[in-house]
Amino acid sequence: MTTGHVYIATSLDGFVAREDNNLDWLMKQPQPDVDEDGGYNSFFSGMDGLVMGSGSFRTVASFGDWPYTKPVVVMSQTMTDADIRDDLQHKVRITRKDPTALMEELEAEGWARAYIDGGQVIQSFLRAGLIEDLILTQIPILLGRGKPLFGPLDQDVDLELVRSLTLSSGLLQVHYRVKS
Repeated sequence: MTTGHVYIATSLDGFVAREDNNLDWLMKQPQPDVDEDGGYNSFFSGMDGLVMGSGSFRTVASFGDWPYTKPVVVMSQTMTDADIRDDLQHKVRITRKDPTALMEELEAEGWARAYIDGGQVIQSFLRAGLIEDLILTQIPILLGRGKPLFGPLDQDVDLELVRSLTLSSGLLQVHYRVKS
């Protein structure tokens, strides 16, 4: 089956966005050197496409220029095709499927590796056992409240540290593999 992979930034206290999905806190941080992308480009080049939640989609879409060159699937129970800008109609699609059914569909379409993004979506894929690894970049800021990366689980998710890295900007990045 298609495997799920996470690459995401969190605050020191584990939030991926403010309660209103705002990411302003990310822009306050020291930016990596031009030549240092924290491995994102290599990570992204190995993905067949992205799966994200509606909050993440709306936030990224509000930036103006669409940053993704690969197909994007938005998991939402409320969005419709009318919520997708005209210029994104052939780049983005909406699904109401659960994580397992979606991954089966993506496998049938030829996807081998899916970039999973957005706090609630990541949580649902973890609960379904569909995440192979997580690359977390920890931003040195405490938000106090917001959208948590992790939430309630039905069982423990055991992780194995693949590597940890301090980026030249001072950010800490850890790569975990989910133990099967």
